[in-house]
Amino acid sequence: MKVFKDIVSGDEMFTDTYKFEDIDDAFYMVVCKNTTVTEGNIELAGANPSAEEADEGTESSSISGIDVVIYMRLQETGFGTKKDYLTYMKDYMKTLKGKLEGTPNIDKLPSIQKPLQELLKKFKDLQFFTGESMNPDGMVVLGDYKEIDGEERPVLYFPKYGLEEEKL
Repeated sequence: MKVFKDIVSGDEMFTDTYKFEDIDDAFYMVVCKNTTVTEGNIELAGANPSAEEADEGTESSSISGIDVVIYMRLQETGFGTKKDYLTYMKDYMKTLKGKLEGTPNIDKLPSIQKPLQELLKKFKDLQFFTGESMNPDGMVVLGDYKEIDGEERPVLYFPKYGLEEEKL
């Protein structure tokens, strides 16, 4: 299994257990699904919960959302305007350029412009997520919904050259 980490913050962003594809050599588009996770609900195959537990009336809370966001502990953030996001992105690209200095990927950074412009056409519909550490210099992931195999599914766009692969 591979884990993709933000090279700026070190946060784990997603794994190769999720279906993903390369978009214009600029982003990884990860196909997600909406899910509900109940905290404290550990079910083992073949287990039969006792009647006592059912009578205790234990409270459990559940979280609904996008599977990658929940399992990778991504944190939702936001930008008031497209201009605010573009200001962040300009600073992020400078930081990324510094991190990639001396690597072959440094020449590929400008390739992010065209696909980013396409995504920002629907700025008002996008969601934004950061890694678990919420590092303000780290990666911001764009969330959208897209029709995949006849079904509307959540998708997350991760800047490709802001990630490093770690094999587990």
